[in-house]
Amino acid sequence: MANDDSTLSFNEKIIEEFRANGGRAAAFGDAPLLLLTTKGAKTGKEHTSPVMYLGDEHDSTLVYVFASYAGADVNPAWYYNLLANPYDVIVEVGVETISATAEVLDEPRRSAIYAEQAKRFPGFAEYQDKTTRTIPVVELKLHD
Repeated sequence: MANDDSTLSFNEKIIEEFRANGGRAAAFGDAPLLLLTTKGAKTGKEHTSPVMYLGDEHDSTLVYVFASYAGADVNPAWYYNLLANPYDVIVEVGVETISATAEVLDEPRRSAIYAEQAKRFPGFAEYQDKTTRTIPVVELKLHD
């Protein structure tokens, strides 16, 4: 599932709408959405992707993102960017822009967090069912 013009155009429209509407985009309804800016693993260029997230109930400095890529058999590019550059992460939530550090979760924590997201948003269960890979969960530690 490569980034073709239609995907890029869709993401660009979501990013523009998110920034113009205080962190909301109609295509995502009331789902929690953030903009994730990563440094390219190969190019070093910044890339921004709209992604749904789950906030940690006990620690407001932690949010979780899911490398689901809508159930594709490959991880999204932003996942590889986070692996290569876990300290070069910018998160936009609502109207705030915050630096963050990324860490891929291990089991059993990965499964627990993913199950909670799938409970809240059943599409995530469908994404996991569509692919043979285990969809990674990435913890983003937000910095002041």
